[in-house]
Amino acid sequence: MQCVILAAGEGKRMRPFTSHRSKVMLPLANRPILEHLVIAVREAGIQEMLFVVGYGEREIRQHFKDGSEWDVQIEYTVQRNQQGTADALNAVRSSITGRFLLLNADMVIETSDIAALCAREPPCVGLFRSNHPQDYGVVHVRGDRVISLEEKTALPESNTVNAGIYLFDPDIFTLTGVIKPSVRGELELTDSLRVMIQEQRLMAYHLSSWLDVGFPWDMLEANKTLLRTARSHNEGIVEEGVVLKGTVVIGAGSIIKACSYIEGPCIIGKDCRIGPHAYIRGASAIGDRCSIGHSTELKNSIIMEDTKAPHFNYIGDSVIGRRCNFGAGTKIANLRHDHKMVTVGGRNTGREKFGAIIGDDVQFGINCSVNVGTMIGNNTKIPPHSLIEGVVEDGSRERPK
Repeated sequence: MQCVILAAGEGKRMRPFTSHRSKVMLPLANRPILEHLVIAVREAGIQEMLFVVGYGEREIRQHFKDGSEWDVQIEYTVQRNQQGTADALNAVRSSITGRFLLLNADMVIETSDIAALCAREPPCVGLFRSNHPQDYGVVHVRGDRVISLEEKTALPESNTVNAGIYLFDPDIFTLTGVIKPSVRGELELTDSLRVMIQEQRLMAYHLSSWLDVGFPWDMLEANKTLLRTARSHNEGIVEEGVVLKGTVVIGAGSIIKACSYIEGPCIIGKDCRIGPHAYIRGASAIGDRCSIGHSTELKNSIIMEDTKAPHFNYIGDSVIGRRCNFGAGTKIANLRHDHKMVTVGGRNTGREKFGAIIGDDVQFGINCSVNVGTMIGNNTKIPPHSLIEGVVEDGSRERPK
């Protein structure tokens, strides 16, 4: 069987992180989102993969090459104009040889669900019961058959959503080849699904595992989920007086300085410097060449490569980009006083605890305070003793408040 993975989109909802790279290359547990998906598909027994790429395709190609490092075969097809999901699928039409799996690239899913779906008869769509169905297209089923699709709405009539995973055979192209552009000007795969529904032949499979990584705060739950399956492994140096509790992964060349305390699950990349006296709490992922220094506390966060938090910093429930530097005493708040859900730019994160989204190359002066739900764009300079809150655009030079 073949697997088609749609990875051409920019992922605008993931800004500022996607300003210069593809969304599917953002890290979860120190691997790109797409790499976790490739591994899950391979473990389900599928080795032939077709990537539909576009935005940020160079980084994807450079990372995965022909797939041999993962014992799979990867071919690439470019979707230049990105005119919808059906247009992306049509791009691989000439390469499809039989029944195939179709996946959106921005999900986390277990191998068992992929294998179970592949054992069904096509056409079949993977569904999931969501606690926020208003963010997705809702699906109505009768038994194992899909009977209708509902567009995204504020008051959905069901909590069963389309998870963006399908089992098809080549007959799908007789539908995607004739559909017309939607009101958004795109060729929508859902229009082809509606034809199948009318013909009473679209079947449903209810997934037991699925996480959609649509917004930066979704990365935290996905990261936490993936770290649960990690196994402790140490390729670095751990000095005397360090406490490692639970699952902790330490990459080659990394040094854990004396009197640091690390609670797993936690993953630390290559060539990092941790401590002395650092406190790293569970569900944290630290990328390569990072520094988490003296009396710095890190909790349930993603820190991308080459970022430094070297002195008396607190970072909780946050996603931090590449090459950032936290001045001494800079801290991020992660809980509202009224304990209500945190919003970012007016959008509800669905999280009671959430700190900040900080893009690449952000530089903080000493003793800065970042308020809960803040988003800071790339290449921003923050002067000492600043209070930062709300949404800060790329390249800003903030003044103290």
